[in-house]
Amino acid sequence: MENWFQWKLFPLLALLASYLLFIYVQSYTKSSQDKCSLLPQQHYWISSKRIVTPQGIISGAVEVKDGKIVSIVTEVEKLWKSELLQIIDYGDAVVMPGLVDVHSHLDDPGRAEWEGFPSGTKAAAAGGLTTLVDMPLNSMPSTVSRDTLKLKLKSAQNRIFVDVGFWGGLVPENAFNPSSLQDLLNAGVLGLKSFMCPSGINDFPMTNASHIKEGLSVLAKYRRPLLVHAEIQKDLETPMELDDGSNDPRSYSTYLKTRPPAMEEEAIKELLTVTKDTRVGGSAEGAHLHIVHLSDSTSSLDLIKEAKRSGDSVTVETCPHYLAFSAEEIPDGDTRFKCAPPIRDAANKERLWQALMEGHIDMLSSDHSPTEPKLKLLDDGNFLRAWGGISSLQFVLPVTWTYGKKYGITLEQLASWWSERPARLAGLELKGSIEVGNFADFVVWEPEVEFELTQDHPIYIKHPGISAYMGRKLYGRVSSTFVRGNLVFKEGTHANSACGVTIAAT
Repeated sequence: MENWFQWKLFPLLALLASYLLFIYVQSYTKSSQDKCSLLPQQHYWISSKRIVTPQGIISGAVEVKDGKIVSIVTEVEKLWKSELLQIIDYGDAVVMPGLVDVHSHLDDPGRAEWEGFPSGTKAAAAGGLTTLVDMPLNSMPSTVSRDTLKLKLKSAQNRIFVDVGFWGGLVPENAFNPSSLQDLLNAGVLGLKSFMCPSGINDFPMTNASHIKEGLSVLAKYRRPLLVHAEIQKDLETPMELDDGSNDPRSYSTYLKTRPPAMEEEAIKELLTVTKDTRVGGSAEGAHLHIVHLSDSTSSLDLIKEAKRSGDSVTVETCPHYLAFSAEEIPDGDTRFKCAPPIRDAANKERLWQALMEGHIDMLSSDHSPTEPKLKLLDDGNFLRAWGGISSLQFVLPVTWTYGKKYGITLEQLASWWSERPARLAGLELKGSIEVGNFADFVVWEPEVEFELTQDHPIYIKHPGISAYMGRKLYGRVSSTFVRGNLVFKEGTHANSACGVTIAAT
């Protein structure tokens, strides 16, 4: 009888244990989802009359399940009849692939008082950016080795609200050491970044064409890009010489004299002596060179066009501040506008827009480069001594749209400049477009809604007051942002937990 009782009881106990485990797993999954997302469901549909896809703008719906896009339909009537599905209807709002910013400085670890992972990624989420690629400098130490990358990864853990990848640094210390570069690349950086002029950061010294040639030869094996800050200092008056009283350091024109277009032209000329190696059959075939934040729209741009025509593997980006502002409008002493390369005149801005519209400039990035307000010398207004960098991360989508309306930009162009092409540069195959199989990264925004960037506007970058965009009226309010299916931002509210993923190249 005892054996019979055990034979009957054990299956019941096993069944009960399985049931309790199932309830625990479901409860844990829901709890985790509730913390990471403002939407409890993991399987739902997003519908809108304006969904931006690679095939054009559709009126339809996107099905999301377990963080990925599983189907896209244009006939949505059948969906409304089903009571089993969660459908989020955004009406006339635009649903676009989440923005991918390949050029941002989050300054973490070491200089988190400048920005930091939490504030920077919250700002990104509020601005519709779902992926950032963090630059290797302005943090401390700079990311130039496997060990310094580990510090970045550790600092980002459980502190990022969007996905974040990392560029590694190409510096003289590692440029002629292939094993050191390979170690850094094997650790997962998405590519490398170098400066051809002083970076302002002591542990990130500048490189020349010889260093860059060596870097490209290593990158060819990994098929990852090298990003270059292309300015070479000429034999001109130095900032300190201009600060001797003969030129007003509070005048923006004084600062412009220290960084003329010739600095960009000279650097790009030198770069193009080595980028020919990236052509089909070249010694660095498979490598790719990307010129960051192009400011000069004259001879520098012409050189890049010629390199592309010759078959060099080269792309170029510019930034919203070069497309929004011009030198003539920068007030004396307003060091919020200082950056390098500098913002140039109105005619230069018009040519940049033309090049972007015609496809000669490939993509856009923020070059979000914040600092502490005291380093911007806002009270002193000395352009020659103030720290350079435009603080912009949360605003880049409405800024691009607002200033681009004059030129007739389209939603498809926005998605190309800010999502598809940056994702391709960084090797993010499952990001950058609304397609079946991709991660469910979306920004939902209203292009017709106007707002003003005042102190009353919810702003998440750490030091809003240093942004050159404060006080501007913009069009394009971001209402919701999804990262890997998680609703991380909705109408001014962020998800309870920072569940962004650090991205490593494989």
